[in-house]
Amino acid sequence: MTEKIWLKEYPAGVPAEIDADRYTSIPDLVEKAFRKFADKSAYNNFGCSLSYAELDSRSRDFAAFLQSLPGMTKGERVAIMSPNLMQYPVALIGILRAGMTVVNVNPLYTPRELEHQLKDSGAKAIVIVENFANTLQQVVQKTQIEHVITTQLGDLLPLPKRWIVNLVVKRLKKMVPDWHIDGAIDFRTALARGASAQLKAVSIDREDIAFLQYTGGTTGLSKGAMLTHRNILANIEQAGVWIGGNLKQGEEVVISPLPMYHIFCLTTTLYFMTLGVVNVLITNPRDLPAFVKELAKWKWSVLTGVNTLFNGLLNTPGFGELDFSGLKVVVGGGAAVQKPVAEKWQQMTGRYLTEAYGLTETSPAASINPLGTPWNGTIGLPISSTEFSIRDDEFNELPVWTGSGDIEKFTGEICIRGPQVMKGYWQQPGETAKVLHQGWLKTGDVGNINAKGYVTITDRKKDMILVSGFNVYPNEIESVVAMHPGVLECAAVGVSDEKTGEAVKVVIVKKDPNLTKESVIEHCRRELTGYKLPKHVEFRDSLPKTPIGKILRRELRDK
Repeated sequence: MTEKIWLKEYPAGVPAEIDADRYTSIPDLVEKAFRKFADKSAYNNFGCSLSYAELDSRSRDFAAFLQSLPGMTKGERVAIMSPNLMQYPVALIGILRAGMTVVNVNPLYTPRELEHQLKDSGAKAIVIVENFANTLQQVVQKTQIEHVITTQLGDLLPLPKRWIVNLVVKRLKKMVPDWHIDGAIDFRTALARGASAQLKAVSIDREDIAFLQYTGGTTGLSKGAMLTHRNILANIEQAGVWIGGNLKQGEEVVISPLPMYHIFCLTTTLYFMTLGVVNVLITNPRDLPAFVKELAKWKWSVLTGVNTLFNGLLNTPGFGELDFSGLKVVVGGGAAVQKPVAEKWQQMTGRYLTEAYGLTETSPAASINPLGTPWNGTIGLPISSTEFSIRDDEFNELPVWTGSGDIEKFTGEICIRGPQVMKGYWQQPGETAKVLHQGWLKTGDVGNINAKGYVTITDRKKDMILVSGFNVYPNEIESVVAMHPGVLECAAVGVSDEKTGEAVKVVIVKKDPNLTKESVIEHCRRELTGYKLPKHVEFRDSLPKTPIGKILRRELRDK
């Protein structure tokens, strides 16, 4: 698109371009924040705080510890498998300061899912919460992992709270299955060792890979999006010019219910550090009554989340009685924000819920609606230094939708270009070539751009299912279901769901006439993370197919 028509709609003060090279690396960014906000609280969790100075010291110690391990040199991959705890930013920043690459892992992964990601990334070390160590124990010998650092939920809390939390989790609630991994080192020991070790200076280039951020694949196995330091730094700058205008340095309280292993929370967390905010980490956002109680303790100003989370809060007793007077920014991403949720949010809180759009491959932000505007059914305007283009199947650019004529002629695949677009997929040149073309990222989402530059998504070109903001790929579900001896053939599709936006449905042709829905779901439970589990199981005599035998998922969805 020769003219960036959306620029005319930018709010006052939002620039057309950002400086993606303001910082030399992510460590450069966080170290400046450490110096500027040293005495302020950086993170709060379980009612305890970690200051910027403490985060500086502990992440430095962890970086030095990693560098002291055999075989751990610049560029090595280190996995983190944890919910939102204060150990997460310590490990995350420590890995980056050591010049290594972070591999974020969903802590609810099954052994099969974990094994794939560790083997594919070639991670040599992993930081893991003990609650999930049993999963790692089952597969660690099949991976390249040489160093295991374990932590308990309360490890960075002050005494006696640390002892109490760890005792309750392990002994009373029995949330830690038995595990044994030879040579595992606990997190506090690692920090102590690092404190007496030297942190060697590492030259980090903006094009070095900061994160291998795994996302679903067309083959059914997830693949690692290579996000460079520059990708993330660019997106931090882009976020800053769009949402930072009315936020005051050193004064804001940010609530983070989304997991830090998710790209949305990951990048926003790093951005908010540049403002010196207190970031309240919500370890279990599914416990909505406890979440509302936590919100009541703060005069909070920023909340990021997905549609299902906002809907859940709106329907939780006590939420409507909270103090919303400090609330400045509420951004929904990861999945479409539904109109009834946006409108109810505005009515209850007096603040607008702003819809944004992005992908793992765009670090993630790509477009956003201007703050302070009501829900409009679009994903907003391309953010600064970002271009959107609508392309047909031959990659020809389609014109802007002016409001007249057949809208289908203006609708095609949304393609994105900007400094936040990934380098490619880790060790997957074929998959990379499918989505990166002539400098553009082909998103797989279908939509159009109107005359003001607002982008609307109308469909999904790929068969991805979006459950509560998480990508679920039908091929993976189908490959797991097909492993069941009672299944002849199957197909997985997404169906509308009030709670999660979409849910997984599998349609099965039986091999065993006695096959039941319950046995299918139980089989899936052993192989798939919770959000990927089929919610609906339907049995049929046959599946609709093309003349060459390809299953017509679209026909199953339409029915």
